[in-house]
Amino acid sequence: MQKLKNYIYGEWIEGSGNGIPLYNAVTGEQVAVSDTEGLNFEQALDYGRTVGYKNLSSMTFYDRGEMLKKVALYLLERKKKYYELSYKTGATHVDSWVDIEGGFGTFFTYSGLAKRMLPNTPFWVDGETQKISANGTFLGTHILTPSEGVSVQINAYNFPVWGMLEKLSTSLLAGVPSIVKPSPFGSYLTNAVFQDMIESGILPEGALQLVCGEPGNILDYVQDGDSVLFTGSATTGRKLKSLPSIAGNAVRFNMEADSLNCSILGLDAKPGTPEFDLFIKEVRNEMTTKAGQKCTAIRRIIVPENLIGDVQNALSKALDQTKIGNPLSRETRMGSLVGKQQYDEVLRKVNLLKAETELIYDGQHELVDANYENGAFMSPKLFLNDAPFTKNISHDVEAFGPVSTLMPYKDAEEAAALAKRGKGSLVGSIISHDEKFVAETSWKMASQHGRIFVLNRDNAKESTGHGSPLPTLMHGGPGRAGGGEEMGGLNGLHFFLQKTAIQGSPDVLTAITKIYQQGAEKKYSDKHPFQKYFEEVEVGDSLETAGRTVTDADIVNFSNVSWDHFYAHTDATSLTGTIFDKTVAHGYFILSAAAGLFVSGKKGPVIANYGLENCSFFKPVYAGDTITVYLTAKEKINRGVKGRNIPSGVVKWLVEVVNQRDEVVCVATILTLVAKQSPFMDLNVRNIQKTLHNLTEKSERTFGELSPQLMVEHLEEVMKNGFGNLKSEDFEEIPAEKLEKLQDWLYTDQKIKFGAKYPLLKEGESLQPKYKNLDEAKAKLLDTIKEFKVYYKENPFAEHYHPRFGMLNKEMMELFQRKHFTHHFEQFGLI
Repeated sequence: MQKLKNYIYGEWIEGSGNGIPLYNAVTGEQVAVSDTEGLNFEQALDYGRTVGYKNLSSMTFYDRGEMLKKVALYLLERKKKYYELSYKTGATHVDSWVDIEGGFGTFFTYSGLAKRMLPNTPFWVDGETQKISANGTFLGTHILTPSEGVSVQINAYNFPVWGMLEKLSTSLLAGVPSIVKPSPFGSYLTNAVFQDMIESGILPEGALQLVCGEPGNILDYVQDGDSVLFTGSATTGRKLKSLPSIAGNAVRFNMEADSLNCSILGLDAKPGTPEFDLFIKEVRNEMTTKAGQKCTAIRRIIVPENLIGDVQNALSKALDQTKIGNPLSRETRMGSLVGKQQYDEVLRKVNLLKAETELIYDGQHELVDANYENGAFMSPKLFLNDAPFTKNISHDVEAFGPVSTLMPYKDAEEAAALAKRGKGSLVGSIISHDEKFVAETSWKMASQHGRIFVLNRDNAKESTGHGSPLPTLMHGGPGRAGGGEEMGGLNGLHFFLQKTAIQGSPDVLTAITKIYQQGAEKKYSDKHPFQKYFEEVEVGDSLETAGRTVTDADIVNFSNVSWDHFYAHTDATSLTGTIFDKTVAHGYFILSAAAGLFVSGKKGPVIANYGLENCSFFKPVYAGDTITVYLTAKEKINRGVKGRNIPSGVVKWLVEVVNQRDEVVCVATILTLVAKQSPFMDLNVRNIQKTLHNLTEKSERTFGELSPQLMVEHLEEVMKNGFGNLKSEDFEEIPAEKLEKLQDWLYTDQKIKFGAKYPLLKEGESLQPKYKNLDEAKAKLLDTIKEFKVYYKENPFAEHYHPRFGMLNKEMMELFQRKHFTHHFEQFGLI
């Protein structure tokens, strides 16, 4: 029998005890054993704090985001085996998809957020700089850095993959090493995914550890700077939170507990309306998905008192149609509970509910390819609480399975009051097309809910459902739900970060934050900032422009071009009682004129204007005033580039416009896309000629079989093909989906792999020399490069076939040729 190994201090280690037997929830057969006996938890935590923290915290937020993406892609390629294990937990294919690919999706989401919104530094500047002195020589701001400790993450059994990855998405991105402690039930699935994460080699040493089995005394060793994240029952969570090691130290504790979530059917949603049908479907789904083993499942069904019978009948029919059984069967729509132990616990809670409320539906479903004796199957159960303001059992007891309670209400006031009797919930939903009812109920119940989900005919097609937490929105809730917060976009990182106020001079804050602060020293050079590649731009790089005197004609012309005929720009007779002495230049003219002064007309690495932030106008500019602009590189933001875009970053530029009296009239931040330096050779004839000068017949190759002359002749032939007459029908067809990915690859910084075969060579053929010697081959290549460049200047819209990449336009052909030259020049160590 497989014994699950634990991964601590960089090693896979088996426990030394008998462990906990883990069973197939469908067949009852033993699957594995989890065991943590004999593990040195103190050493594990210390290893995370030292090795793990050092490696993770030194990475930038951007690089950690890229790491999450790579891990998710690696796991996605191996998803089939995870599904095979997931079925053994009693999960259907849909259940498994939510758990497995939902978990990967969380990694992808946080990777995207990091690459769009987080800096390429190990720290994160939070909020705007505060001017805390009269003359601006003393400033203040905040930075966020990884909390110096290890995160112990205790997960529930219902989502073995998503439960792990949704916590790791934020802790890893924040730069905090983690120890994952899954519930023993289903931990064989967690173990398989975790093992692949480690084997991928993507994560730095010490970033992650895994404890499969009982947690033992691991929490006795947490200390200042560490954190504990717990998902499970509120009772267990409160016990953990009160442990001396947690309560007595500066240990951050986040709890996400099960809750008695509700769904409210609006007063308007009568039978026959789309909302009534949506309500029945949503409740049925939440009762049966994961066999009701969801912390967000609907436990309390709050319905207008006159519709109780209609809802009971419709819901009973919907539940009758839900096939229960072996998740491997295509007919099955609901699987089993995670195991017999959980079945007994749910049954105990069902009996408690029976003591005060009536069981009105207990469909004895015939199982599909399974039986009740071996598997942990339970039919859906629906209770009726006919007096929900006096019978409290429905608001106190949660049966963590396919169990829910129907209860009546009279008006919006009562609906909200019943929703709040759950004493804190992760989610409450309202299904209604009456906006007034929805608004009134939402406001009143919000204080006791972490999320409110509103469903109606307008959003039903795109809705993600009552029970689906999303990475970009907060998952957690007050009171019984634990008071914790997970995910919520970038806010989810704050739990793992230390916020520190930084105070100092503009130069000091610029040095610390890597963001230019007004008043700091500017760096001037002869090279225009817009002629620098992203890597070359330094924060503080500046340009002082020439002056431009604004004229009456400028103001009139801008009014005509923009159609902005606001009286202050056009009617001098209407200025009495205003702040203006005479007709004033448009603010957007000043900004446009400023751009005209600071842009470089010569083509360079700046690709495009990307945006405008924080534009303010401080003083009016009149005809006769002369404006000068100071342009300063304020901040650099690395960015991931998808598809057919040139690799680039965003540079934020501070634009300061002053008049002839050195008064600031306008300040703005503009964003530009700036190309990154390519790792591939430019098709510059002179540079290639210099490089070829170092190639001789005696030059040694580092890979491949070509001689120096054959390599040069090969480059010439491939370049000629780039504007030649190769035809697609002479080559094997490339599938459209593959072709699109191959063409996208041309825009990346990925190099041609060693061993790539030349598609024009047939099986068994080899290249033969065409020219007398290497010198002649070099001369022919240089002539062909010139011919290539002239051809595309004369035919800028030409497209030619490439047997590897299909039809390529000028830009794509040049990208390929640059990669190809670089590949073969590196073959002979020329670059």
